[in-house]
Amino acid sequence: QGQLVESGGGLVQAGGSLRLSCTASGRSFSSYHMGWFRQAPGKEREFVTAISWSGGSTRYADSVRGRFTISRDGAKNTVYLQMNNLKPEDTAVYYCAADLRGLGYWEERIIGYWGQGAQVTVSS
Repeated sequence: QGQLVESGGGLVQAGGSLRLSCTASGRSFSSYHMGWFRQAPGKEREFVTAISWSGGSTRYADSVRGRFTISRDGAKNTVYLQMNNLKPEDTAVYYCAADLRGLGYWEERIIGYWGQGAQVTVSS
C-alpha cells in the first residue's frame, strides 16, 4: 500500500514564499501523475496543480498560475510545490495526491492516493 507524506507547510506573510514537499513510499509511484489540492476552512477541496509521471506536462488552476510551480524528482520519489507571492486567500490545508488518470481528469473524486495534509497560513 502506498503512502504520501507532505512537509514544508507553515506561516508566512503575504508576498512571501514556501515550498511544500511530498515523498512517496510503500510502492512504486514512478508511473503515477502527482499533484496538489487544497482545502480552506468551510470550503470544498479544490485542485491546485498536477504534473505528469514523466514531468513533461503540468496543469495549474487559474488562481495559482504564474505564482506556483510544481516539479518532481523521480530518484527521490518526491514532488515539490514552490509557492511564491503568497496571498491570504492561499491559506488552506494542502494535500498531495497521486493517480494514474490523465491530468485533464484530475478532480477530488477520482484521486487514488492522498497525503495527510500540510497547513499553509498566509497572514496579511
